[in-house]
Amino acid sequence: MANPTPKHNPSLFLHVILCCWLSSSLAMGATYNVVNFGAKSDGKTDSTKAFLNAWYKACASTNPASIYVPQGRFLLKSVTFKGTCANKAITINIDGTLVAPSDYRVTGNTGNWLQFEHVNGVSIHGGVLDGQGTALWSCKNSGKSNCPTGATTLAMSNSNNIAISGLTSMNSQLFHIVLNGCQNVKVQGVKVMADGNSPNTDGIHVQMSSHVTILNSKIRTGDDCISIGPGTNNLWIQNIACGPGHGISIGSLGKDLKEAGVQNVTVKTVTFTGTQNGVRIKTWGRPSTGFVRNVLFQDAIMVNVQNPVIIDQNYCPDNKGCPGQASGVKVSDVTYQDIHGTSATQVAVKFDCSSKFPCSRIRMEDVKLTYKNQPAISSCNHAVGATLGSVQPQSCL
Repeated sequence: MANPTPKHNPSLFLHVILCCWLSSSLAMGATYNVVNFGAKSDGKTDSTKAFLNAWYKACASTNPASIYVPQGRFLLKSVTFKGTCANKAITINIDGTLVAPSDYRVTGNTGNWLQFEHVNGVSIHGGVLDGQGTALWSCKNSGKSNCPTGATTLAMSNSNNIAISGLTSMNSQLFHIVLNGCQNVKVQGVKVMADGNSPNTDGIHVQMSSHVTILNSKIRTGDDCISIGPGTNNLWIQNIACGPGHGISIGSLGKDLKEAGVQNVTVKTVTFTGTQNGVRIKTWGRPSTGFVRNVLFQDAIMVNVQNPVIIDQNYCPDNKGCPGQASGVKVSDVTYQDIHGTSATQVAVKFDCSSKFPCSRIRMEDVKLTYKNQPAISSCNHAVGATLGSVQPQSCL
């Protein structure tokens, strides 16, 4: 007699499905909605504690975890999200807007509004950060002496394996995004928005960091679109629209005597529209152990830019602490390739280098910059290098 067909056991089947679902859910990790921790989307209720409690839960999870910010406006005071966390994969998905206090004095002297410190494997996707900085800009622009310095909107410090994508930062009191002491960071699809007269509102600032990539971003601000500080190496910047602003700047460097150098920087496929500078290297005119080397500026379009190509090694604001001194920052191996467009001033290329350590191995290849539909001019001081292909204005190297 043949064996009977085994009977279907629905309870066993459900048990297997449940076990599979549980193990899959555990592997995926939990999602923590800030609203469930008491956050209010009215833009008026302080939600700082709710965001911190959601962070504590995600940070303590041994599996990858997500924090979700739904639509609405969430008021946050200065807050630091600290590691070290139990997992190396925390995703923060933002559909709403995080809002700083409207009274700039609440956060104005805290240094940072939103800070991540000693974290590893944090990704931030989407959302808007509103620093509400317009009143502070007015205070500073009025010349009042009692204005606070202001707070950076988003600071990543001493952190590794960071991803920031699809984020919009608007009206920051001070810098919009700062990467300080970080390794392996990817920033892409970011929008930065601030008035052209907003002081010290650098879009993205990188210092003491390595292996940083900044891609496909639009930056409108009152200071450098991207600024590159001491100790930066292996930085890749590509497909950036800058303007208004002060351009993409390496520096200012050399403010301190002992300072880490900048090396292996690539800036390519960038457009500057109505900016103060295009591609700039700026150092203080004072002794320093710093350096800049192995830099490539490639495929840049200038649209009515005041200083399209500039090296300024005699930076000395208010003529304090440095008049008559030579910059100690050694600038070498800098290449300008495929730079085209229009200059708002007659001097489109200016290399004003250190008298003690002249710029060396400067290379210009396929450059065409015009001023009022006429050839522009170049100016060199203590700069040595070579040209390849067609270079206009005529090289002074």
